[in-house]
Amino acid sequence: MTKATTFQMPSALRRLFATILVFCEVTEIRHLWDKHLASMSDDYRRNQSNDAALEQMVLSDIRDMLQSMGKDIAGYGLPDLLDTDGSDDGEYKGVTEEREISVDKEHLDLFSSLNNEQLAGYNDIMDHVMKKKSQIFFVDGPGGTGKTYLYKALLAKVRSMGQIAIATSTSGIAASIMPGGRTAHSRFKIPIKLIDNTMCSFTKQSGTTELLKQASLIIWDEVAMTKRQAVETLDRSLQDIMGCPLPFGGKVVVFGGDFRQVLPVVTRGTRAQITDATLLRSYPWEKIRKIRLTRNMRAHADPWFSEYLLRIGNGIEETIGDDYVRLPNDIVIAYTEDEKAMNKLIEDVFPSLHANAKSREYMSIRAILSTKNDHVDDLNDKMISRFPGEEKLYHSFDSIEDDMQNNYTIDFLNSIAPNGLPPHVLRLKVNCPVILLRKLDPYNGLCNEHGL
Repeated sequence: MTKATTFQMPSALRRLFATILVFCEVTEIRHLWDKHLASMSDDYRRNQSNDAALEQMVLSDIRDMLQSMGKDIAGYGLPDLLDTDGSDDGEYKGVTEEREISVDKEHLDLFSSLNNEQLAGYNDIMDHVMKKKSQIFFVDGPGGTGKTYLYKALLAKVRSMGQIAIATSTSGIAASIMPGGRTAHSRFKIPIKLIDNTMCSFTKQSGTTELLKQASLIIWDEVAMTKRQAVETLDRSLQDIMGCPLPFGGKVVVFGGDFRQVLPVVTRGTRAQITDATLLRSYPWEKIRKIRLTRNMRAHADPWFSEYLLRIGNGIEETIGDDYVRLPNDIVIAYTEDEKAMNKLIEDVFPSLHANAKSREYMSIRAILSTKNDHVDDLNDKMISRFPGEEKLYHSFDSIEDDMQNNYTIDFLNSIAPNGLPPHVLRLKVNCPVILLRKLDPYNGLCNEHGL
């Protein structure tokens, strides 16, 4: 914070303060607050000279930021906030933010270019929105069939009418490409641990409740990836706050996804257990109206490849043994031995890296994926070595609570690489692409899995 005050604007300092509260182990929060309150309130001083009022304005802004991260300001030992309901001139902050989402003309114009399948789904969904008639939809389509295209058209239309449309996704990446998109767990306050009677962790007096009450349309993409208990949790919570026994409290809800792709993760689960965790086994499934998209708009110039993907997804492509399918030769890099094959892969995916290192477009359309963390770490290490520029090293601080006997050495702790955390020595260079591993700032699109 001290260093940031030398070059950051007050609004950025407030956001940094909120981020530190949520993601850092701060032992003296009140001391940090007292030390930097003046810097965090500089922009408010132009129109307000009363110190008590300035403090309340800073607290209110930080409260809103913490709420967007799913946290309550009351749990951090800060000065009392007199305005505790989260409202702004009678309207909750979350509602205000949703109403302020701009509608791009190009998104409104998407309606005119929908194909027949998309248009039929669009008309059906909008008919229920206009009539405020309860219905749950599921947009089923393989990747490339235009699900996101349809969502954007729906969101633009509903918002252009002055109504609230909530855009969410199980995946942070998928959420980030929808205007105003947030992860479902963040938006609906869905608990991490789910059981058969779990409720969302918002109160009936909260801003989230008011937002959901006013919503004319709720979209949840990539729902095939989430456990059915999360969907059922939202169903129970919406029925509760709406006081309505209809599915999802009588709302118009659009789910979307592709069960041919990634299913919910069940630790060491059998095929039956994984299937049981999906929305297909949930009690609302039989009441959901299906909208099927089959035309692959992304691969329309290559119908053979589009049909090939469908055959794999539907489980009818010829297999080698029980688990393998043969890939076309033109999309395969021949394997020789690990080092050479990996270098060849990097060169094919990232040709002329030095010349394009500063190009956002070049970086945004390229990625190397792997199913194993060891391979990912090795690839990242090779990529950062190839990337031009001066290298900066960042070291983690590792410790164990209540290790009075010092059973674990620092070197041993540094060698551990847990899932979801960066390596002990993080190597970075200016302009190198990175991916967030935490939900830092959902409102501004800084979610888990978001690329920068």
